[in-house]
Amino acid sequence: MKWLCFFLCCLSTSLFATPPILVAIAGGTGCGKTTLAETIHRLFPNSVLISQDSYYKDLSHLSHQDRAQTNFDHPDSLEFSLLEKHLYALKNGLGIERPNYNFHLHVREKSSEWIEPAEIILVEGILLLAVPEIRELFDIKIFIDTDDDVRLLRRMERDMRERSRDFSSIKHQYLSTVKPMHDAFVFPSKKYADVIFPGGGENQIAISLILAKLEAELSKKIYTEES
Repeated sequence: MKWLCFFLCCLSTSLFATPPILVAIAGGTGCGKTTLAETIHRLFPNSVLISQDSYYKDLSHLSHQDRAQTNFDHPDSLEFSLLEKHLYALKNGLGIERPNYNFHLHVREKSSEWIEPAEIILVEGILLLAVPEIRELFDIKIFIDTDDDVRLLRRMERDMRERSRDFSSIKHQYLSTVKPMHDAFVFPSKKYADVIFPGGGENQIAISLILAKLEAELSKKIYTEES
């Protein structure tokens, strides 16, 4: 990985005067990360949005029962080495083949999605600030701090609607892995954020501040390129 990082850094120096802005949007499950990320993505056409969840490890070698019992909230459940490689590539103007993950079967799809580089790279996920080699890649690190009860209700609604799970399984997963991993990894990682926003992804003042910061950074890039 070290030689790859060195190669890409050299490549970026020679080919790209101003690398894209990498933005991490972190926080606990159901905090509003996706809402905020999609809002920014919609308002900045020259941006791409990547979910940390796309990088869950493939569990097709396990039985479906064993897959369902996996701790999906621990950093070891994700292929962060691949995410790191992809972020380096995007930061240096190279496209990536982003994996697709099937949350019903807990396996990685055979198909992938081609992602082109852009001026703003948005990445959302619960553990982005908890993994040193990942968080160091970001120019702006955001942590959304939302009340635990609100997050739990949002997760229940999402898992029932989008992931075909019943209340019993959601409750078991939350108590056995989601909450313990939040306390162990997610919540402590907010100390690494550049800014912490309360109230979720619909905090209009927070959104306005983020948009203003991104606009200022893009203006700085344009000025640098023209100079």
